[in-house]
Amino acid sequence: MHQLGRAACVLFIAVIAALGCGGPHPHETEEPSLLLVESGRANFERYCVSCHGTGGRGDGPVAGSLTPPPADLTRIAARRGGVFPAAEIAAYVDGRTDVSAHGSRSMPVWGRRFGAPIAPDSTAEEAVRGHLLVLVEYLKTLQRE
Repeated sequence: MHQLGRAACVLFIAVIAALGCGGPHPHETEEPSLLLVESGRANFERYCVSCHGTGGRGDGPVAGSLTPPPADLTRIAARRGGVFPAAEIAAYVDGRTDVSAHGSRSMPVWGRRFGAPIAPDSTAEEAVRGHLLVLVEYLKTLQRE
């Protein structure tokens, strides 16, 4: 039997949570699951830190060479009247469909890159949803006034 790595197992659990196994959807709860947040932190460190920086403020090591500069991800809710638009942010990070409110796209289309199956019998779309879910849950924890 194929043995999954820890990250793959965590993402698989996130996918199951994203697909709904009863109870409220994780984006609808006030307190995100620690497991989702920690998985999101790992994804953020792997995929986002080089541009957005460890604190999410848009000050990563390559930020100075990017035009436009990376967004300050700690102010997403503040820029929207204190509301974190989880679905909008997930759609923008995914990137496979245009989110016209955000203007031109300079960051990678993560929805294409996240499509590798994370467990036997999982689909590419389940993998994408899992990655997006955990990243969004982590981004919620970075919000400041």
